[in-house]
Amino acid sequence: MNQNQIRQGFILAALSNICGVLLFSRGFTNAAINTADPVVMSNFGLLMITVWGLAYWGAAKIDANIKWLAAAFALEKLVYVVVWIRWLSNNSLAQLYSEDLFAGVFYSVYGANDLMFMLFFAYVAVRAAPR
Repeated sequence: MNQNQIRQGFILAALSNICGVLLFSRGFTNAAINTADPVVMSNFGLLMITVWGLAYWGAAKIDANIKWLAAAFALEKLVYVVVWIRWLSNNSLAQLYSEDLFAGVFYSVYGANDLMFMLFFAYVAVRAAPR
C-alpha cells in the first residue's frame, strides 16, 4: 500500500464512523440502538464513535510516521470487535430487526466493519515499523 492508499483508508474509516453513526442512529434519535446496548451504544457512546472518526480523519493528514497511532486505533477497533461478538452471542438480531430495521443493520455490520479497519490499522502500524 502506498501513502495515498493509506491516507484514503484513514478517510474511509473516518467516514464509516461518522456517517454510519449518523445514518443508523438517525442523528442520535434511534432509541433502539441505545436500548440494545445501553452502555456501549448510548448516545454518548455513539458520539464518541464519531469523535474517533474525527481522529482517523486527522491521522489521514499526518505525513510523519504514524506507527503508534495506527496501533492505538487497531487496539480501539479490537475492543469494539470483542464487544460486538459478545453482544451477538447474548442477543437476538432477529428481535432487533423486528423492532427497528436500522438498528438491526447497525448491529449486523458494525463489528465486521470494525474488524476490517482493525486489520487495516494493524497493517499500517506494522508497515510503518522500522525495518
